Amino acid sequence: MTFLATIAAIAALHAPSPQSGGWTWTLYEDSPLVLANEIPDTPQLKAIFECQPGSGVARLDLFGPAAAGIATIASGTASATGESEAAADHQSVALRTDHPVFGQFLVTGALDVAVAGHHQEVAVQPAHLAKLRRFAELCSG
Repeated sequence: MTFLATIAAIAALHAPSPQSGGWTWTLYEDSPLVLANEIPDTPQLKAIFECQPGSGVARLDLFGPAAAGIATIASGTASATGESEAAADHQSVALRTDHPVFGQFLVTGALDVAVAGHHQEVAVQPAHLAKLRRFAELCSG
């Protein structure tokens, strides 16, 4: 019985929590580079960062309610503005990887995008920050 209890405890440690629902960050080092907040092996996406290697510019697609217009992007004490484009199921905004707000995002793992008073947050958990930093490194060249 102790062996089975141990196996169950180990499985519980590696299983996604009910709150995470299987969501994870995955880095695809192809061209273009993609860092996706997804449920693997499904079409379910929350956010995608995409760039051409060495370009210094990352595009962020946020899935859910979309709004076009001027976006305020904030992380920590840094902020930036950019143009948000809306599609049927997501909004997109571009951000330079050498901008202070992206630098703060690499440290905090938290980014807020606000368009017309509507906020969407991106959260990269500490266990996935290395993927975010690798993404930024490859995008920056």
